[in-house]
Amino acid sequence: MDEERLRRWRLVLGGDADGTGCALSGTDAQMDGALAALYNSGGGSGGPGGSAERGAGLGASAPRVARWLGDIRSYFPSTVVQVMQKDAVERLNLTRLLLEPEMLEAVEPDVHMVGTLLSLNRVMPEKARESARALVRKVVSELERRLVQKTKAAVTGALDRAARTHRPKRVADIDWDRTIRANLKNYLPEKNTVIPSRLVGYGRRQRAVQREVVLCIDQSGSMAASVVYSSVFGAVLASMRSLKTSLVVFDTAVVDLTDQLHDPVELLFGTQLGGGTDINRAIAYSQGLITRPNDSIFILISDLYEGGVREEMLRRIAQMTASGVQVIVLLALSDEGAPYYDHDNAAALAAMGVPAFACTPDAFPDLMAAAIERRDIGRWAERYLERSAG
Repeated sequence: MDEERLRRWRLVLGGDADGTGCALSGTDAQMDGALAALYNSGGGSGGPGGSAERGAGLGASAPRVARWLGDIRSYFPSTVVQVMQKDAVERLNLTRLLLEPEMLEAVEPDVHMVGTLLSLNRVMPEKARESARALVRKVVSELERRLVQKTKAAVTGALDRAARTHRPKRVADIDWDRTIRANLKNYLPEKNTVIPSRLVGYGRRQRAVQREVVLCIDQSGSMAASVVYSSVFGAVLASMRSLKTSLVVFDTAVVDLTDQLHDPVELLFGTQLGGGTDINRAIAYSQGLITRPNDSIFILISDLYEGGVREEMLRRIAQMTASGVQVIVLLALSDEGAPYYDHDNAAALAAMGVPAFACTPDAFPDLMAAAIERRDIGRWAERYLERSAG
């Protein structure tokens, strides 16, 4: 027990003068070297040189970095590898090396790596593009396996429930919750029951478009993970005939990528992460896509740092809600939440009755269901945040 504890502390602390008196050998020494190459400060520089004791570091050699990426995949589980890759890009400035095909073949595919590659999309040489596409497609396929079935089930169920009828033909078609609410005036205290004079039931599924959905996505660099998840969800929603789905991305310009929704990989390569932000212009364009306000859901995915005209942005959102559009603002659609966003703009939206909150991908299908049924999204968000905090 004592030896194992010292071994673990030695791997955590790093360096021979760590006070543990524990020497490493074999695989432990190789793991230690991989950690040192990334996390040894090199005299406080935080760069690739490593510490003076071990002389660790990755240098600027793509082959060496590719070997290091392969090593950490053999020493650590994939969740740890993803964290180390993200740290390596940030700490060791490896961004440009990711344009090398051998680097792309060595990394563990994950959402953050996709975001990094998309930010390099416009400068990516042709020899790296196919490797990059293969990596992105692998991540997208994994996300689809994780999210498609749940999203379709939640949305289909919500559409069925939203089509109400007052003449349900079967007991199974009765919406008991809404029926009881509609008949509370018929409560008999002596019987401790409600006598329903009016039934509320689920309607039959309709083939026509029942809802218009517009996803409006901020392309600023901090929104990379949200762009990836939003593109996958957009493709899923677009595959459902009961929905008319549009997807718009923006920085200071607005790009409509709706025609790319059949292929989320192509859609992602149509984005351009980074640059400024003009939310007002994006909302103005999105307003033109909405033809049935009372049956429309507008989802703005942005950290709300507006580089355009703030007052006009807020006025446009007020116009949309007044016309009957269900407006939702997601500060992030990612697993990490939203540590940075414009609190003033979020508060202004909340005062207008428009909820602004961060949402995880796993919760997004339920959010869509709530929006389709026109439930109070503010209350839904409160309960969701309470569950998340708990």
